[in-house]
Amino acid sequence: MIEEASEVFENMLKASFPLSFIVFLPAVLLLVSPLPAEAAHEFTVYRMQQYDLQGQPYGTRNAVLNTEARTVEADILSRRCVMMRLLDFSYEKYQKVLRQSAGAVVIILPANMSAVPQDILRQFMEIEPEMVAMETIVPVYFAVEDEELISIYEQTLAASASQGSSSAAEVLLHTATANGFQMVTSGVQSKAISDWLVTSIEGRLMGLGAEDLPTIVIVAHYDSSGVAPWLSYGADSNGSGISMLLELARLFSRLYTYKRTHAGYNLLFFASGGGKFNYQGTKRWLEDNLDHTDSSLLQDNVAFVLCLDTLGQGDTLHLHVSKPPREGTLQHTFLRELEMVIASQFPEVKFSMVHKKINLAEDMLAWEHERFAIRRLPSFTVSHLESHREGLRNSIMDVRLRVDTSTLTRNTRIIAEALTRVIYNLTEKGAPADLQIFTEQMVREPLMASCYIQVQQEQLDAMMQWLTSQPRAAQLMEKDSTFLHTLEYSLSRYLKDVRLHYVKADKRDPEFVFYDQLKQTVHAYRVKPAIFDLLLALCIATYLGVAYIAVQNFGLLYKTVQKLSLKVKQQ
Repeated sequence: MIEEASEVFENMLKASFPLSFIVFLPAVLLLVSPLPAEAAHEFTVYRMQQYDLQGQPYGTRNAVLNTEARTVEADILSRRCVMMRLLDFSYEKYQKVLRQSAGAVVIILPANMSAVPQDILRQFMEIEPEMVAMETIVPVYFAVEDEELISIYEQTLAASASQGSSSAAEVLLHTATANGFQMVTSGVQSKAISDWLVTSIEGRLMGLGAEDLPTIVIVAHYDSSGVAPWLSYGADSNGSGISMLLELARLFSRLYTYKRTHAGYNLLFFASGGGKFNYQGTKRWLEDNLDHTDSSLLQDNVAFVLCLDTLGQGDTLHLHVSKPPREGTLQHTFLRELEMVIASQFPEVKFSMVHKKINLAEDMLAWEHERFAIRRLPSFTVSHLESHREGLRNSIMDVRLRVDTSTLTRNTRIIAEALTRVIYNLTEKGAPADLQIFTEQMVREPLMASCYIQVQQEQLDAMMQWLTSQPRAAQLMEKDSTFLHTLEYSLSRYLKDVRLHYVKADKRDPEFVFYDQLKQTVHAYRVKPAIFDLLLALCIATYLGVAYIAVQNFGLLYKTVQKLSLKVKQQ
């Protein structure tokens, strides 16, 4: 009797095994299922330019990123965050991503730009203006690579490349089992910045003599530009120009300190803001001085305006003019002196004058001197670039390594020597063409005998290091920024009557509009793809169906198990 009861109990346990399996399976699934999405990595991203200039929108129009990561190799890019490395970047791939309605684009930049081949850098510099000129709804970000970001990219690349397998079953299996990354920005949608001020700084050295002395204006814009404002360091354009302006201010302040070398010319130095936005700072400065005041150096006798732009590399110098200077003018005298100084003292430098008429039909002026030429002030720009369309002038690739300090020092000497010969009329006084004024040796010419001054390469190098230690995009230069205070202080060390000038966009018809959210943090969450949820739901539905059938037919199942056990015993 006891043996029979034991057999019945054993059979019941065997029969109830499917039921116990059904009960404990959910717990097993919970234990072995993927963990909830967790943050794998977070990194800083820099958004592409977004601004309006004269009513025309430029750059990306969106700042929100919350999509799954893919690389350009994937078959489906719609509503995906497409990651691209600079080494593999091309404008064709970029356009392909936009045509396929990608949700966002993240371009990964190398941590060491000096290791990038020059042809890749040149290609990207040529593409940057086209990227900014195209109004893009898709948010476009740039990130500097690190180990974790490269790991995310490589995993995403492997997942994207596997989608091209020949077998559809393999693609489906891999899609269901592979891990992906959800890219989510921490910021909100961008909005226009109201009441933004663009700051310019003016200083002067007054000549010795009558009140109506001729004035020479020396101008350089300090701001930088590139496809991403937070990555725009503008070493050559126009860190080199503003460095030269500061060095010229130092040199001539020394000359104007001594009565013997105090010349009969006023020198007006102007560090303009908004240069990369059609020279807005210069435009407003001219309006304030020529239209809204009764007394200004610009309203009196302006000899010429010399603009400094991209002067930190190469063995060429070009004098860009809107109208060739007429013989007999001081503008023509400077051109002649510049040619003579280069030919006699720096024969390795190739010099030329480039004549280009102002094209008012263009949205952007070519050079800063055109702002002055429009107001009928004699002006020109000195640059080592032959064309204003060179990509270097508006590129995030314009970093400190782009400027050769020795070349900048040489070019500063060239400009300083030519200016000095004009101001002191040295050629007419019989000074030889090879007279070097700013040298390490004491000048023995009677006019300059009390002067001991030279162009300091260390000073220029320190200035370049400071200028390129921070991005100088106009959207980042707040009124009370440390950079502007330091620049004002540097000018006030050498010049008199240093003043700040502000430009604010008109609220009704703004000439320029800037937007925020230019720098954000992206969280990369490790997640399963959406199809995994679908397959998991199918498995759960199948499991519940089997459980329901098993419970409903438990009696039949129990009898079947009993019959099988009796049959085994009989055998």
